Amino acid sequence: MLPCAALLRYRIFEKGKCVGKYDKPVSGTHYLNQWIVLILDTVASVLCTFLACILAGHLVPGTMGMSAVLKITLLAVPASGLSFYLFRIYRNIIRHSTLRELWRLVAASAVKLLLMAVVVFGMMLTDRQLLIGGLLDMLMTTVVLICMRVGMVLGYDVIVSKISKSNSRLLIYGVDDRSVSLETRMRNSKQYQIAGFYNYGKAYKSYRLADLPVYYFNDEQDFVHIVTRYNIEGILFPDYESIRTEKERLIRYCEMHHVRMLIAPPVDEVSGDKLVPGIREIKIEDLLGRDEINMEEEEVAAGFRDRTVLVTGAAGSIGSELCRQLASFGVGRLILFDSAETPMHNIRLELEERFPHLSFVPVIGDVRLKARVRMIFERHRPDVVFHAAAYKHVPLMEENPCEAVFVNAIGTQHVADLCVEYGVEKMVMISTDKAVNPTNVMGASKRLAEIYVQSLGVSIAEGRTAGRTRFVTTRFGNVLGSNGSVIPRFMEQIRHGGPVTVTHPEITRFFMTIPEACRLVMEAATISDGNEIMVFEMGESTRIADLAKRMIELAGYVPGVDIEIRYTGLRPGEKLYEEVLSNMENTIPTSHKKIKIAKVRKYGYEEVCRAFGELERLSVSVDIYGTVKLMKEVIPEFVSKNSQFEAIDAELGERRNEKEDAPGVPADGTVVGIVKK
Repeated sequence: MLPCAALLRYRIFEKGKCVGKYDKPVSGTHYLNQWIVLILDTVASVLCTFLACILAGHLVPGTMGMSAVLKITLLAVPASGLSFYLFRIYRNIIRHSTLRELWRLVAASAVKLLLMAVVVFGMMLTDRQLLIGGLLDMLMTTVVLICMRVGMVLGYDVIVSKISKSNSRLLIYGVDDRSVSLETRMRNSKQYQIAGFYNYGKAYKSYRLADLPVYYFNDEQDFVHIVTRYNIEGILFPDYESIRTEKERLIRYCEMHHVRMLIAPPVDEVSGDKLVPGIREIKIEDLLGRDEINMEEEEVAAGFRDRTVLVTGAAGSIGSELCRQLASFGVGRLILFDSAETPMHNIRLELEERFPHLSFVPVIGDVRLKARVRMIFERHRPDVVFHAAAYKHVPLMEENPCEAVFVNAIGTQHVADLCVEYGVEKMVMISTDKAVNPTNVMGASKRLAEIYVQSLGVSIAEGRTAGRTRFVTTRFGNVLGSNGSVIPRFMEQIRHGGPVTVTHPEITRFFMTIPEACRLVMEAATISDGNEIMVFEMGESTRIADLAKRMIELAGYVPGVDIEIRYTGLRPGEKLYEEVLSNMENTIPTSHKKIKIAKVRKYGYEEVCRAFGELERLSVSVDIYGTVKLMKEVIPEFVSKNSQFEAIDAELGERRNEKEDAPGVPADGTVVGIVKK
């Protein structure tokens, strides 16, 4: 039993927010000193030898007197100490001992007997006395050592149970090896007390696992009975798979009855060089009911290893995660380009700490300034470019359309043109589902960016424009946890006691996580041959009002009672529903079952260039009306909703009104977004 030198760290979460840490060495009073254990074992072994000799002398007639008994007992001192030292039985942490460690005790007792037999043979004892005494000694020593350890474990459990009465009582979900392993990890927790295991199905009376009771539930009534009777405050899940399994049953019961739901991180999860065996509240993205997107990491990594990669918008939510994943792939050089100073500083510090051998260059700049972007290409000659720089907030861009066009469309033009000029192999542009039949300036500006890179790529492929760059566009829906997204906003509102604001009771959105989005981008960059729009199969859309209710319930509150949900009305340019692929759209499958290629109508590159030249002139001169009008002329399916620019649609004619009556069927066959599962 060694004193533990490691420092265990517990992060304490309340209602999704880390409110404190517990750092304490688990040594001293928690473990007996190893030498004390060795002394206790030796004393017990010597006493067993003494009693074995007495019993052997009584059971078998012979010449063994008290003097021989004392000599043999004294001989047991070095023999016991040496054998116990050789087998290190004193170094095991007794309360974590298992049946597999019994062989050490048996072997140590046997070696002790052999060591003594060499000397004892020289005494005037009968062989029968020696045999009986030796067997008794070995048996008694083994049994006593085992009993001592059982007694220590029981005593420890009694002490811990008295100390832990104020801890949160949890049930671990599941009865498999993962659940048992989790119970072992949580056994010494200062914050939580494991009261047993919990599983769905038939109840087995007196069924125990790891010396803890196993409870079963079939319905909500069983759940309420067990939680109430045994004062259960939370359910602890061993992994995400079990969460998804129970999302429509146990998770729902927990939400209804305000029982905490927690998940333990993997045992190998690290923070720097330190293990973090903490537990956190379940995040809402864990409960969305869709399997996480995975990729063939090695195949994807091979496409970027030792290459020079440029990421624009590198300090944003998507851009920074792209940088992390690219860094893990072993890129030759990583160029980070963004206009945001503080976020760039933060991602720089993170990359320096996590990837000390990575060659990377952080650059502050703006994609609107072509000369600044040119400097990056001239100095570093990137092989691959990920273009994530963009304005994304719909209401803000509706109020600032010229800036939206200048950054999202003209900025993309600058990057794309320089990719061709400097011989970049591939440019991957990150777009959005809001480019599908856009109803707002932001979505339309991203659609303009798509049109430009696609038309340029086609022009190169057909030999009308010199170059070798292949262009890939990746579309996906809303990203959970990104800067300014709905999840962080709801969490902040809940933290302050509400109200939680939702624009409309029926508004829905498709969601994905930031790592998923970046995996999609990586996969698209790898499997695409160029000049393609890659769309993602995102499953079913999620009602934002339901998302808000669930988050309130996960925080331990009752929607409408503890925290109000307030509906504020649709914002300018906002849709009720994000659209799936239109009826006029065809898709082509790829090697990734979740990714498809959208077939879009072609735009003439020369025509697009003329339009972009005029758009740049209008946006630079801050001609709001002229800018939006030209956007609508270039993108016929762009029909404003709940916006000041609806007047322009009326001005442009009756066709726009017809289009508004059937928003899922664009007249021009333009690609419109996400493949529905």
